[in-house]
Amino acid sequence: MACAACCVGRSLVLGQSVPSNQAFGRSNSNGFGPSSISFPFDQLCKGISSSHVTCARNNWFSRPSNLLRFDRFKSFSSNGIDDAKASDERVTVLVIGGGGREHALCYALKRSSSCDGVFCAPGNAGIARSGDATCITDLDISDSTAVATFCRKWDVGLVVVGPEAPLVAGLANELSKAGVPTFGPSSEAAALEGSKGFMKNLCDKYGIPTAKYQTFTNPDEAKAYVKEQGAPIVVKADGLAAGKGVVVAMTLSEAITAIDSMLVEGSFGSAGSRVIIEEFLEGEEASFFALVDGETALPLESAQDHKRIGDGDTGPNTGGMGAYSPTPVLTRDLQSVVMETIIRPTVKGMAAEGCKFVGVLFAGLMIEKKTGLPKLIEYNVRFGDPECQVLMMRLESDLAQALLAACKGQLDQVSLTWSPESAMVVVMASEGYPGSYKKGTIIRNLEEAETVAPMVKIFHAGTDIDANGNFISVGGRVLGVTARGKDIEEAKDRAYDAVEAIDWPEGFFRRDIGWRALKLKQLA
Repeated sequence: MACAACCVGRSLVLGQSVPSNQAFGRSNSNGFGPSSISFPFDQLCKGISSSHVTCARNNWFSRPSNLLRFDRFKSFSSNGIDDAKASDERVTVLVIGGGGREHALCYALKRSSSCDGVFCAPGNAGIARSGDATCITDLDISDSTAVATFCRKWDVGLVVVGPEAPLVAGLANELSKAGVPTFGPSSEAAALEGSKGFMKNLCDKYGIPTAKYQTFTNPDEAKAYVKEQGAPIVVKADGLAAGKGVVVAMTLSEAITAIDSMLVEGSFGSAGSRVIIEEFLEGEEASFFALVDGETALPLESAQDHKRIGDGDTGPNTGGMGAYSPTPVLTRDLQSVVMETIIRPTVKGMAAEGCKFVGVLFAGLMIEKKTGLPKLIEYNVRFGDPECQVLMMRLESDLAQALLAACKGQLDQVSLTWSPESAMVVVMASEGYPGSYKKGTIIRNLEEAETVAPMVKIFHAGTDIDANGNFISVGGRVLGVTARGKDIEEAKDRAYDAVEAIDWPEGFFRRDIGWRALKLKQLA
């Protein structure tokens, strides 16, 4: 199949890479001059090979402005987006990142009636082949000047930063200085995720409920504190550790081993040079998200992630093996409590500290068993992965306009519409994950899997295309098989039917995603 590439006057064969100087869109220059942009940022784009990136399907049409636009994704006729009600302001969006979260964002943005087109840098093979975005594989997303140049060249009116590392590194700062509207916090505000010590100090200062804790750089002092407090207890690396710097130690020996690993052996490098030791909170975890424009916070729907590798929440922590939305543990009353005691005090506190937060606040919560009230476990400064996948499946509003309003400080003028249905994502991972895992194994029947039931979408996180045109695995978490249904049971049935249709012997998945919600419903 060939893509209609009328903007460059030649056809592009499915599977051909799309360099930054030949991207679909309108250039501010008079032609397609040579580009000096390179792409070495491998740590933020697992599974991306610049030699195997697929261009969008043949779903473009010309506009009078000569700017090309994606057709809206038609598979879900009930997406609730009304072109007639959309804002007159139109925007081309660049999504930064290349995982499952970014695929979900591209999918939702493409469905936004105000969105003229979606770029994703670097993207991945699944994003490109699905037609959810045009992937720009050679754009160095660690180079803010290169990103800003690309945005000017292709009239990008909104940048959405997916991963945390470029935010902590200051990408939003530099793009904002260059006049590019950017959804994502400054490096100063991103310290809410980049430093657990910073987050804990903010909680202390502004009375935000969180677990009791102490901070240590000396391993002997840390061990003495652990022995004094007893187990179970939680040991966390202070900095970014790719979701793996948290040990819930059920015994003292596990806590001592974690302290040695971080402070003595340096397992997490500089991220583990300081540790936070917290009290163990007993209860049920939940994820709460809010869009923030510096002053106003707009709550999103609730979700619950499954961090442990094995069924029944057993085994080591991972980046997330599945999620569902909404979660019954976060009732409407509890969501109001979260907004009043955690989210709004954080937004006000950050503003008072001179670093207004603009972006999405992702609060990892524990609903305490003994009190029934929420406490903040940690903050992330970006959409969760895989929670983003289920949220984007339920969102019916124009995502592009909501994120643009956040950038402009206008969230008080925005309301969001959500599907009343449930959504579930089941993560398929490479054998061996979260340890050493296989790469290059062939995955078949993905297109067939998306047709086994209505409202099924597969989001790609760690895939590439081999020389024969087959999808192959190149990451730990590889696919997010997502489905929507009238209730949690139907969403689960549809998601697992799609999983079973995928031919990937080297992949594995949890079989009990949503078990807490299902158990609660059965008891009711």
